[in-house]
Amino acid sequence: MAGTQLTRRRFMHATAAAAVSAPFVRGAQAAGSLSVGFWDHWVPGANKATEEIVRAWADKEKVAVKMDFITSQGNKNLLTIAAEAQAKSGHDIFALPTWYPQDYAEHLEPVNDVMDVLIQQNGDVNGTVSYLGRTKDRWLAVPATVGSQIKGPCSRIDLMRQHAGIDVQAMYPAGGPPQADAWTLEAFLKAAEACHRGGVPFGIGLGQTSDSVDTAGAIFQSFGAALVDQAGNVTVKSDPVRQALEYYKKLATFLPPDAPAWDDASNNKWLVSGRGALICNPPSAWAVAKRDAPNVAQQCWLHGMPAGPRGRFAPFLPFFWGIWAFSRNKPAAKSLLLALSTHDAVAKMVDVSGGYDLPAWAKLTTLPTWAEAEPPKGVLYHYPNPHHHQTLSIAAAPAPPAVANQIYNQATMTKMVVRYLQGEPLDATLSWAEREVEGFTRG
Repeated sequence: MAGTQLTRRRFMHATAAAAVSAPFVRGAQAAGSLSVGFWDHWVPGANKATEEIVRAWADKEKVAVKMDFITSQGNKNLLTIAAEAQAKSGHDIFALPTWYPQDYAEHLEPVNDVMDVLIQQNGDVNGTVSYLGRTKDRWLAVPATVGSQIKGPCSRIDLMRQHAGIDVQAMYPAGGPPQADAWTLEAFLKAAEACHRGGVPFGIGLGQTSDSVDTAGAIFQSFGAALVDQAGNVTVKSDPVRQALEYYKKLATFLPPDAPAWDDASNNKWLVSGRGALICNPPSAWAVAKRDAPNVAQQCWLHGMPAGPRGRFAPFLPFFWGIWAFSRNKPAAKSLLLALSTHDAVAKMVDVSGGYDLPAWAKLTTLPTWAEAEPPKGVLYHYPNPHHHQTLSIAAAPAPPAVANQIYNQATMTKMVVRYLQGEPLDATLSWAEREVEGFTRG
């Protein structure tokens, strides 16, 4: 309808310095009210940063905004998404976790016009955002800074030096590009063995929750191992998958014996307790250590993943902001998403989250928060991949998202590793996985 469409021409009148684009809202007679469902951040005070950005925009645009911060505890946010999509009623904008733009594509307003402006303003997005946030030539949602994260290694400087002979600060120097050519999967395996022998094993889970799956996905991709290819063909019984499983079985022998039972809290606790030399996680464990175990926090360093035969891949989990197709104020909703994605808004969100939140835009990976974080100074410099030396990925890609989502949520890769680790023959493990994945493709 003409009254609710925001044309590309009107968007392009907005400059990078004035991306809140006030003329659209009033010019399209779109003032009035707007309702937003944000994710309830785990970092104290982080919600306030978002609220202040939205209030400033609302005051300028003369829009009455209602904000709800909805917890992910008990999957309340996911239940709300499902209920609103079914009822075709609720918030105008909703924060959508990683796979949800694809799951609810038919219920979302296209945001190509918003993304055109933001890419021009902030640089391109990484491939994982395109994979999850777009279908063909249609953008389903805008990548959200809040909640997005990379789950790369967080190492103990002292323990890696003492037991593995690796200086992670020299390998990933604060303020400079990585010197990490020797940081390969083989080096990672040798370091895991050395730290295990020293009584401080790597804290990598083999469970069925996100952290375990994300690490497995990145290592599989480092071998070029995909269970389903981009065209939807099942490729479980391929040489790269066999190589990935053989490697993972070796690695798993150096992990904590209860790793198959780990959940997403286990690796955090492992690091904070001082019992391990490395985990794969965003800065949440380091942030908790700053409060509860300062001696551990002072020895932490976040850095890149090891490289495999097919490259260096880091697990990236983006959040998105989507506009429901049933929204009654789409021009205002699009204008707010522009305001939430300016350099200053993103910098504020990153700062208040203590560096945890991560923008997907190429030009926004060198904000001061990451360079200045301490202790130790520079601990987070390499967290946002500022030198773009690794590919940000998600487990089960490049399979069609509907299939990849099932592989991811069913933890097929970590289940394969555990079955093989516990003595099942490799061919039997591959046959089991093939049957599982074939079911996903049919579904």
